[in-house]
Amino acid sequence: MTTLTVVNQKGGVGKTTVTLGLAEAACAAGHSVLVVDLDPQSNASAGLGVWNASLNIDSVLADAAPAAALAAITDSGWPDGGPCPQLVPGSYALASREPQMAADLVGAQDRLRIAMAGVSHDLVLIDCPPSLGLLCINGLFAADRAMIVTEPAAWAADGVDLMRSTITRVAQRQGTPTVAGVVLNRMGRTRDNAYWAQQLAERFGSELLPPIPQRAAIAEASGQSLPLRALGRRPGAPEAVAAFDGLWADLERRLG
Repeated sequence: MTTLTVVNQKGGVGKTTVTLGLAEAACAAGHSVLVVDLDPQSNASAGLGVWNASLNIDSVLADAAPAAALAAITDSGWPDGGPCPQLVPGSYALASREPQMAADLVGAQDRLRIAMAGVSHDLVLIDCPPSLGLLCINGLFAADRAMIVTEPAAWAADGVDLMRSTITRVAQRQGTPTVAGVVLNRMGRTRDNAYWAQQLAERFGSELLPPIPQRAAIAEASGQSLPLRALGRRPGAPEAVAAFDGLWADLERRLG
């Protein structure tokens, strides 16, 4: 099993859509996939067609017991017959769970890692919130590898550097996670996008993963709680499917 946390302390870069696209691609390649929705906004859960689950990530973190996550795993609401990852659903209650966790003098940082004991999927994807708080730190402590999502925009490289520094600090304590790569999301055809993409390429070189293009179909699939493949030949959908398949193929090679 590989546990990959998807991170950036900056919001609005599309971490959740990348998480869902990767989950679909890995499932389509024949792997069992579990998505852990660690963001209080619960967008990954909505994108997978799951709402208001009685057992969710908040109850998992509240219990903080070994293997607590197993009871919260549920099937996604994606159509049968296609790629169907499983999910530990998110919860809006996480917003108040984080300050409560901060009062835990022992174990505030690794509650999720302990709760994930016994999970046996080929790939676990942890969708982290856009912050460097305890929820994100729990996602890093629970992961083998970390993937940073960014976009071709001003100051994107600085955000990646800050996230890499946090990953390194966690790894110094327990040996993991290591950086699996940096994915450039929402890559458009504008001069501005091309300029910032070049800046990122010069700064991070071989750490850059295949980019994900700017396509309306990606947001449309998430908004309709569908995998990209369910959109068929809708404009942009085949290109988006191919982009995520290429991203997963590259990541799978790096993950070994």
